[in-house]
Amino acid sequence: MTASTPPGVAPADHAFTIDGPAGPIEAACDDPEGDALQLPIVAVLCHPLPTEGGTMHNKVVTMAARAFRECGAKTIRFNFRGTGQSAGTFDEGQGEADDLRTVVAYAREKFPGHALWLGGFSFGAYISYKCAHELKPGLLLSIAPPVGRTWNFDDIPHPNCPWIVIQGEDDEIVDAQAVKAWVATLQPQPEFISMPDTSHFFHRKLMDLRGAIKSAVRPWLPDPANG
Repeated sequence: MTASTPPGVAPADHAFTIDGPAGPIEAACDDPEGDALQLPIVAVLCHPLPTEGGTMHNKVVTMAARAFRECGAKTIRFNFRGTGQSAGTFDEGQGEADDLRTVVAYAREKFPGHALWLGGFSFGAYISYKCAHELKPGLLLSIAPPVGRTWNFDDIPHPNCPWIVIQGEDDEIVDAQAVKAWVATLQPQPEFISMPDTSHFFHRKLMDLRGAIKSAVRPWLPDPANG
């Protein structure tokens, strides 16, 4: 089975499947942007809730991936079980965490010597945060983490890595004030970026999101002179 690209979506540099715990996982890997200095980083990104239409082709996920590639990283996006051509059925966050673990294991085997970065949007932000302490990424990006919804954010160990949380102030799905209050309870606190006049899906704000991500991760990029 080969990975598919929906109409109107740019094809990935490398489309493939990974053997996952529920069957094949549909995935896409993209190389750093052509004019970017290639760095030893591979960023794995998680998409929003599959039962509400979330896929690896979501525009927020693809924009975050673009921002990482413009910083010199490779990116891997993938579909959780039961989404797109990935086998299985939705598993309320448990099996999806296993899917992420599988993709990270693939990334580390495929790109030895590369730092692992994790990122996610909405439900994907929950899954990547839930697994971060275990997976030990070099950086975690959480976009509109769904605090206060179905998912339990309590008792999840701190990721112990540079961590960036981005939240739209006019989010109609995730309570922006709940996210802000949650961030205030974390020690150490992640870098919190609040984007005014911004909805859940960053309508007309995707380029602002791209710029915010690039600025926030810049201090954590490896120095090519030392590599």
